[in-house]
Amino acid sequence: MKLGDLFQSGVPENARDLDIAGLTADSRQVKPGFLFAALAGVAAHGRDFVAQAKANGALAVLSAGDLGGDPGVAHVVSNDARRAFALAASAFYPARPQTIVAVTGTNGKSSTVDFLRQIWAHAGKNAASLGTLGAIAPSGVIDLGHTTPDPAAIHATLSRLAHDDVTHLAMEASSHGLEQHRVDGLSFDAAAFTNLTQDHLDYHHDMARYRAAKMKLWALVKDGGAAIINADAAEGQAFEEGAQARGLKLLLCGWRAPRENALKIIEILPRPNAQTMNLLWQGKEYKVELPLIGEFQAINAVTAATLALALGETPETVFAGMATLQPVKGRMEHVGQSKSGGHVFVDYAHTPDGLDVLLRAARPHAPGRIIAVFGCGGDRDTDKRPKMGAIAARHADVAIVTDDNPRSEEPSAIRAQILKAAPNAIEIGDRAQAIREAIAMMKSGDAVLIAGKGHETGQIIKGVTHPFSDQDVARGVLES
Repeated sequence: MKLGDLFQSGVPENARDLDIAGLTADSRQVKPGFLFAALAGVAAHGRDFVAQAKANGALAVLSAGDLGGDPGVAHVVSNDARRAFALAASAFYPARPQTIVAVTGTNGKSSTVDFLRQIWAHAGKNAASLGTLGAIAPSGVIDLGHTTPDPAAIHATLSRLAHDDVTHLAMEASSHGLEQHRVDGLSFDAAAFTNLTQDHLDYHHDMARYRAAKMKLWALVKDGGAAIINADAAEGQAFEEGAQARGLKLLLCGWRAPRENALKIIEILPRPNAQTMNLLWQGKEYKVELPLIGEFQAINAVTAATLALALGETPETVFAGMATLQPVKGRMEHVGQSKSGGHVFVDYAHTPDGLDVLLRAARPHAPGRIIAVFGCGGDRDTDKRPKMGAIAARHADVAIVTDDNPRSEEPSAIRAQILKAAPNAIEIGDRAQAIREAIAMMKSGDAVLIAGKGHETGQIIKGVTHPFSDQDVARGVLES
C-alpha cells in the first residue's frame, strides 16, 4: 500500500508513492518494506530503536517529531502519532468481522467477551473473542500478548478473523488501549461497561484519569449504537451520563436495573457447581440454569446476554445459550476436588475489588472454610497491597500470603506490605508451596481460592519469566 494512502498528512511529498509492505511499533518485527512507528512508551522511546528498524529493512518511520535527528528514511510526522498509527493500521488491514462490540471495565472483561462469543456460537454465528486470553475463534486461539494489543496487531488479527469467515467479534478495551488510541480506527456496534475499581494507578495516577480513559470507549461506538451498563457498578451513573451525552441507546443490566429497557436480575439461587437465575426482559420472566458459580460470573453472563439482545438475538436463543456457558480459563475456574471433599478454584482477581468480589461470591457455594492464596504484583500500584490484605483477613477463614509476579521488587517486601493489614495470615513466599499447603489443609466443604494469576503460565522474578501455572500445581497436588 502507498505511504501517502496510509496517512492524511505529514508524509514527505517525495515519499508518498513508497510501497509499504507492513507496519509495526516493534523494531524486532520490522521486515523489508515496513513502516516503523517510533512511539514514546512508558519504559522506552521508539526513537532508540530506529537504527534496528532500519537494519531490518524499514522504508519509513512515523514519529511525533521527537526523534532528535534525521532517521535516514522517509519520515512521517504527526502531532498525534499514536492515533495516526492506529488509523494507518486500519487502512492497511481494512477487512474485519461485520459485527464488533467492545467491553471495558476493571474486572469482568475477559469473561464477558468470552461468554458473548459462546452465546453467539450457540445462536449459530461464526463468532470470536479478543483480549487477555488472545483471539479465540472457531479455528483456534491466537496469542496476542496484551489485553488490547498494538493497533497493527489488532487490525491484522481482525483481518485474519474476517478471512476465516468470522462475522461476530467481542473484544476487550483496556484503559491503556483506549488512552493510547490502540482501538482507534474501529467503529463498534455496541459497547459495555462492567465496573470501575482501583487498578493501574501506577499508569493513570488517579481514579479521575482512569475513569476518563475508560469513558473514551463511547466515542468509538457507531451513532445510535447501544451502550450496556452494569447497573450495580458504583461508577455506573457516570458512564450512563457519558453514553447519553454521546446519543447512544442505553440498556442497563443487573440487580438494580429498572424493569423496562433492561435485563434485570430478579433472583439468584446458588448451588454447589451452578446457580439458578430468574431474569426479567421486556416484561417477561425467564428462568436460566447457569452452569457457573459466583455472583460476579452471573453479572458477567448477564452483561454478555444484554449485548446479544441489544444486537437482535431473541431472548429464547440468548437464555438457552447462557445455560451452556463454560467457565473462562482462570476466571473462577474449578480445578478439581480433593479426596477430603474440598474444591479448588483459580481466579485472576488481582485488585482489591476483584479479591473482595471473589471471596464473597464463593461463600454461598462453600459450606466449610474459604482458604485464600494470593499475593500482589511488583512494580505496580503499591496502595492496593494492604487493601487486599485487609479484604482477605475479613472474608477468608484462612489467608495465605504468597508471591504473585514480584518483577524487579524484593518479594518479601511486597508480602510485608500485605501482612500489615492481615497479621494473622500465613506467609509462604514460594507460590507452589503455598498452594500445596492450602490444599493439604482442606476438609469437606472447604474451598481453596488461588487468586491473582488466573490464566498466566509464568511468574516474573527479577526480569526472568519462570514457567508457572496455578492450575498445573493444584492439579498435581490433587492427583497425588
